[in-house]
Amino acid sequence: VQLVESGGGSVQPGGSLRLSCGASEGTFSGYTVGWFRQAPGRDREFVAAIRSRGGTTSYRDSVKGRFTISRDNAKNAIFLQMNSLKSEDTAVYYCAAGSGIILSELTSARAYAYWGQGTQVTVSF
Repeated sequence: VQLVESGGGSVQPGGSLRLSCGASEGTFSGYTVGWFRQAPGRDREFVAAIRSRGGTTSYRDSVKGRFTISRDNAKNAIFLQMNSLKSEDTAVYYCAAGSGIILSELTSARAYAYWGQGTQVTVSF
């Protein structure tokens, strides 16, 4: 599976962005898909994930109520709607996919086999 992210950019605090993740080769069917982010000088961290079965979602605490992950199987795409953005959300955001990921592994980058190239999100005045 080849992943391609889009939708990043610059926005003021309180603004919104919608990130998209598409599969240029293959399909998301049967894969759990997650979003991770990495800010300069910091480790890559889990943001959100959506499981292949049942569409169960999971979020890191700091984005709950502000971010929403969704999938559109017909369009073979995953979305991350980000509202009420804060300066601390500034990072490169990565889409990742993996199969056979159990619930306890959902937030671990090592559980995901496929990664996109990342898209920059900058939140500032």
